[in-house]
Amino acid sequence: MVVDLGYGDAGKGTVVDWLCATRPVHTVVRFNGGAQAAHNVVLRDGRHHTFAQFGAGTFRPGVWTHLSRHVVVDPLALAAEADHLATVGVPDALDRLTVDGEALLATPYHRAANRARETARGADRHGSCGQGVGETVAYGLAHPDEAPRVSDCHRPQRLHRRLTALRDRLTAELGPLDAPPVADCLPAYRAFAERVAIVDRSWLAGALRAGPCVFEGAQGVLLDEWHGFHPFTTWSTTTFANAESLLAEAGAAGTATRLGVLRTVTTRHGPGPLVTEDRGLPLVDPHNPTNPWQGRFRFGHFDAVAHAYALAAAGGVDGLALTHLDLAERGLDLRICRRYRNLDRLLPGRPGDLDRQAALTARLSTARPVYDDAPPADWPQAVSAALGAPVVLTSHGPTAEEKTVPGPLLATPMIMT
Repeated sequence: MVVDLGYGDAGKGTVVDWLCATRPVHTVVRFNGGAQAAHNVVLRDGRHHTFAQFGAGTFRPGVWTHLSRHVVVDPLALAAEADHLATVGVPDALDRLTVDGEALLATPYHRAANRARETARGADRHGSCGQGVGETVAYGLAHPDEAPRVSDCHRPQRLHRRLTALRDRLTAELGPLDAPPVADCLPAYRAFAERVAIVDRSWLAGALRAGPCVFEGAQGVLLDEWHGFHPFTTWSTTTFANAESLLAEAGAAGTATRLGVLRTVTTRHGPGPLVTEDRGLPLVDPHNPTNPWQGRFRFGHFDAVAHAYALAAAGGVDGLALTHLDLAERGLDLRICRRYRNLDRLLPGRPGDLDRQAALTARLSTARPVYDDAPPADWPQAVSAALGAPVVLTSHGPTAEEKTVPGPLLATPMIMT
C-alpha cells in the first residue's frame, strides 16, 4: 500500500512503477481520489505519462488497474488518458482495466459546479484541481440514492434521469452551468460501459488470489478530508483506511506492506499551510507548473513536524520511500525542520472534528520553523531518525532504474495471500 505522507506530489507514481517493474504485480488498485490525481512516471527511454485514473504500473505489460468503489470515476477523462497512453506505446490500457460499479460517476455538471464555486471564492480559494471530484462526493453524500454511479452506465434511462436531476439541482443553486446537454453525454457513458469491465466488489478477492497487488493512494495525508488542515483539504480519505477496508472485505486483512512516500523537500500545490516554505530555493518541478485552479507549486525544507503528524494520522508505516535525493546530491542548502518555535509536535484529533482542524490551520499560519544547523550528511538516516521509521527505498531520479533498496523490506517481491 503506497501513501503520500505530505501534501501530494511526493513521487507515488514512480514508486508504484518501480514496484511493478521489480516484481510480478497482477493489479494496481486505486483506493481514493479521482481524475485530479497526477502521478508522473518516466521510463528510461524518455516516455512519460501523468497517471490520473489508470494505475501507475500501466507501462508494465500485463499489469491491470482496478478502480475501487472509493474512486470518483470520470469516463470522459479516462478516455483522454487512454488516448495519451496509446501515443506513448500502451494501446491496451482499457483492456487491462476493471471498475467497481458502486463508484461515483464524475460528470461535466460536477466539474462546472466545482469551478463556479472556486471562482466565487476569489482570494479565498481552497486550491481545488477543478475536476469536480469534491463536488461529486458532496452530491453523493447529499443524495446517496440518486447520485450517478458507474453501474448506471449500463442503464441509460436511469442514468438520464439521474443526470437530469443532478443538472437541475446544481443549476437551481448556482445558475446556468458551462456543461453540455444531458442527451449529448449519454452516448459517451454508453460507450464507456461497452468498452470497460464493470465489476462488483467481489472482484478484488479474485485479483488478490491471482497474484500480488499494489494499492496506490492519491494526494497526501496532509490533505486528508478529516486529518488535513481544513479547509485546504480534499474530499477524500488519503490514509491507508480505504485500502485496509478493501483488503478486509476480500479476506486479506493485515497482509499488505504499508509504504509512506516523502520528498527530501516538502511541497504543496496551491494555498494552505506550508510552514517551511522558502521562496529562495532554486527549485522547479517540470511536472507541476502553475495552473489557474491550484495556483503555483510551492517548495519548502523537509518538515519533519508535519510528516510525523501525517505518519501518526495514517496509523504508521512499515517503511518509507524517500524520493528526490538527487536534489540533495546537487549540494543545495536543504535543511530539516524537527520543531516549530514554541511547538514540537502536532497530534491528530478525532476524525470529523473540522473545527479542530480549522483551528490547527490557523495555528500553523503563524508557526515558524526551527532548522537543523546544516544539511544532513546522510538523508535516509536523518529522515529515519526524525520520523522513527526505516527508509526502505530511495529514489535518485524519475525512472525505476534510479531507485535503490537500502534495507530488506522491499529487497524481494511482496507475497500476499
